[in-house]
Amino acid sequence: MKKAYLGVDVGSVSTNLVVLDESNEVVAAEYLRTSGQPIVTVQQGLYSIGQKLKGQVEIIGAGTTGSARYLSSMIIGADIVKNEITAHAIAASEVVPGVNTIIEIGGQDSKIIILREGVVTDFAMNTVCAAGTGSFLDQQASRLTIDIEDFGNLALQAKNPVRIAGRCAVFAESDMIHKQQLGYNNEDIIAGLCEALVRNYMNNVGKGKEILPPVLFQGGVAANQGLVEAFKKYLEMDVIVPPWYDVMGAIGAALLARRAVEKKKKSSFKGFNIREITFKTRSFECQGCSNACEVVQFFENDDLIARWGDRCGKWELQAI
Repeated sequence: MKKAYLGVDVGSVSTNLVVLDESNEVVAAEYLRTSGQPIVTVQQGLYSIGQKLKGQVEIIGAGTTGSARYLSSMIIGADIVKNEITAHAIAASEVVPGVNTIIEIGGQDSKIIILREGVVTDFAMNTVCAAGTGSFLDQQASRLTIDIEDFGNLALQAKNPVRIAGRCAVFAESDMIHKQQLGYNNEDIIAGLCEALVRNYMNNVGKGKEILPPVLFQGGVAANQGLVEAFKKYLEMDVIVPPWYDVMGAIGAALLARRAVEKKKKSSFKGFNIREITFKTRSFECQGCSNACEVVQFFENDDLIARWGDRCGKWELQAI
């Protein structure tokens, strides 16, 4: 039976699962909408991956990342839990050794990671301004009554991209409507929107950062060829989109899991079929001091298996 490693990346918009073999090649991947239900989504994702692999692979290491990484680690029995910056950097370095800059744009947030000689030296994240994220393009595609899947190809057909104010999503939308009323065609407007998003990203997330090649562009928005070309034009350098651009966080978690189990020699992975297990989260406010921490309690069936959220560690470290 082939041995492999599992990576799970649970974010606010999507949940990604990836299985890597011992050559670090992707043997299975799953992309699901989180839809505000991370527990159910992870359970369904694990089951789907298990069905694809049909018992031909043994998971000997598992890792989690993303905004719900601690929660998902309890569900799957992870061997390591790491933040998105580390996971994306590890994955990018595996795909392009010597990568110096990572541009990552998802549906609800975006980030930039600066590496030098394989080490993260700087990073920045944007979780506030919608104009620098994929949801911005989604909304404008809807207003233009075109499918978001066609957005990139239409942008490439532009002859004279119009300049659209990209500092704020609200201003960008009103400016786009103004350009429509002036008679500009959709292709030029769409290309202008791509360039506006790039300017917003570089003026916010990328502000003050030294952008050196090789540059990797990952995250779901990297599928948009119009945006790739807009970044190339702005940066005046090549921008690489890796084959598994949309699940790089999960790939990084799997690579980190491999390192973890090489040290601990045994995995805590619970298996693919955990749909019958009931996971519940409850919380209470600790009255031990003035911090009044919200302590989260996590139950597997009716058994309390973890606590977190207290600043002092009183509850987290307490024997369960």
